[in-house]
Formats: sequence, C-alpha cells, structure tokens
Amino acid sequence: MKGSYPFRSFWMAGFECSDQLNHYGNRVDLLSETGHIYKTAQDYQLLINMGIYTAREGIRWSFVETAPYQYDFSIVKSMLNAAKLTGMQQIWDICHFGYPVDLSPLHPHFCDRFVGMCSAFASFHKNHCPNERLIVTPINEVGFISWLGGDHASTSPYTRGMGWEVKYALVRAYILGIKAIKAINPETWVMTTEPLVNIVPDLDATLEMVLEAKEKHEFQYQTTDMLTGMICPELGGSKDLIDFMGYNFYYNNQWVASDFSFLPWANLDPDPRWRGLSSLLEEAYMRYGIPVVLSETSHPGEHRPNWLELVTKECVKTLKMGIPLKGICLYPIIDRPDWDHLHYWHHSGLWDADENNPHARLIYRPYEREIVKSMDIIKDYL
Repeated sequence: MKGSYPFRSFWMAGFECSDQLNHYGNRVDLLSETGHIYKTAQDYQLLINMGIYTAREGIRWSFVETAPYQYDFSIVKSMLNAAKLTGMQQIWDICHFGYPVDLSPLHPHFCDRFVGMCSAFASFHKNHCPNERLIVTPINEVGFISWLGGDHASTSPYTRGMGWEVKYALVRAYILGIKAIKAINPETWVMTTEPLVNIVPDLDATLEMVLEAKEKHEFQYQTTDMLTGMICPELGGSKDLIDFMGYNFYYNNQWVASDFSFLPWANLDPDPRWRGLSSLLEEAYMRYGIPVVLSETSHPGEHRPNWLELVTKECVKTLKMGIPLKGICLYPIIDRPDWDHLHYWHHSGLWDADENNPHARLIYRPYEREIVKSMDIIKDYL
C-alpha cells in the first residue's frame, strides 16, 4: 500500500450498535436484535473473507453501566476476545445514542457519569488488550442525536427547541471523556463520526433564502468546531484531541432548507444543487486539516451497488486531490431493523435478515460484487 494508512484495512465495516430509547420510549438494542453479540467471531470471519480487517463496534453504555459508576464489561470482553481470535481491529463507540435509563444529556450528573464510563472502559481495555491500540468514538453523531432528542422529541431528553443545549452538554462530556481516556492511555486514537450534509436554497430563492440555507449548512460543523476549540473555548476543545474526522454520508444527506425535501442522487437529469462527496469532504478537510474517514455509508434495497459505485468514484476524486482519506466504512454491514418499527428491516447491509429470521446472514450478491470491484478500483490510489 502506498502512503500512510493507519488502520488494519482501508475498507471497514460497521455493526449497528444503537441502544437508545426510541420515539415511543422503548429501549432499542440492535446488537442483540441482529445477533451480532452472539455471533461476533463468525461475523468477523465473514469480513475477513471479504478482505476487511477493521470494524466499528459499540460498548452499549446503557447496558455496561449497571448502576452509577458500576460496570459490567463481560459482553465487551467477549467481543474483544473475538477480535483477538480473528485478528480484527475494533473502533469503539462509547455512546452510540444510548444513555443509562436514569440519565439524559441535560441531567446534572450526565458529564461526570460519562467521564466515569470513559475512564472505566479505557482502564478495562488497557488491562485486557495491553498490546492493542484503543481507538474510540466517544459519542456518535452529536449533531444528529442532539437534533433528534433536543428538537424533534424522538429520543431522550424528548424536548423541542433545546437542540443547542443538548449539543453543548454532549460536547462538554465528549471533550472531558477524551481527556480522561488519554490520561489512562495516551496512545488512544479518537475518531469523530458526524453527518456530512448539504443544505441548499430553493431554485428560485431570494437572497434571504440563500443566506438562510448557508447558515443551516454551517450548523453541521458546530460539534466539530467545539471539539477543536474553534468556538466555545470554555469547553476546552483542541485540534490535538482529534486524530481522525469521521464523516457519515448517505443518499439522503442533501436537502432543501425551506421544506426539507431531499435532493435526488440517481436521476438522469441531476439536480444542479447536488454536491459530490469529494466536494463535501474537501470543504470539511479545509476547515480542520485533520485526516478524514468516511465513517458510514450505505443505501437500502436494490440500489446498494449503484450507491457504492458513486461513492467509490467520489473517494477516488478525494484521494486525487491529495486529501488524506484514511478509510471507508460500510455501515451497517449486517442488516438492521428500524429503531422505531422493529418489524421493518432496511436491507442496507451486505448480509440481509428480516423479522422472521433476524440473525440471518444472507449475502446480497450484487452488493458483494460491487464491493469487490470498488476495492480493486481504489487500491490503485492508496
């Protein structure tokens, strides 16, 4: 491989590990729903057969912290053992949307409890895997979950009009969590995972509408601006805290500011406001100058191969521009049900399942062929 690629494989896979309270107040545990926590080693072997040696995982904070400052890492330990057995490299989400039942980001104990969780996990990992570098995402998609819970009332804390307050609280905990982890294990790498979006004005927009869309587009950077100390310096953010900027990019990540209608990506006559992934990654990289990872991407249904073909072309463009793109994560790699309607499965992974056979691993051959093709294309640019 040419260049410097820090991960065990450039291509990565993510296992859906959400454990949040959903819109109806019910706990979602997608690691159990998909069977991954029971079949971790087998799932890793499937990845290795595809040439993938790096995986995104989650510890499920709401399950690990059994009581305030009391932790049970037994399931996490079994997943670490599966990685040791197979040679898989793991990137760990400490909080992938779920909080303990007695906490929300607005609770006065939230920050201290999260820092305690980070310290406990860092110590546990160091003791159990002394020769393995810890790679973490302290809190997944702060920008999204602060909107979902703070403005849309669809998860904890189930509020509206408080998205900024939730985001600020999450980033405060995030920063202190990083510092706590690195105090225990200074060699830890931190990878953010934030949505990468494009928010545009109407085609016949007034100047006021254009400026409004631009402002809303900029909102996506609030989390990483705080983490890097560009805004809210009182939180203690710094570029030195972050090793990789992970960006999550899906087919519905571009929309019109005024009515939230999505820009189509697959039309023969494309919308002129649609921006390629390479353009958005360039914008993000120029803002921070930190190496980037495409930390999530996928498409539901039959268009999985078409979407990956487009993403691969855009990643080649990104690499040609000299932007340090360090990996592409197919997420989810195993099919997953919807958070709010668990009978509905998205069919967005390489391996499919459904309500009647939730632990199935039915490979979707057209997507498999496109992944192999994409791997072959992109290796010439690494």
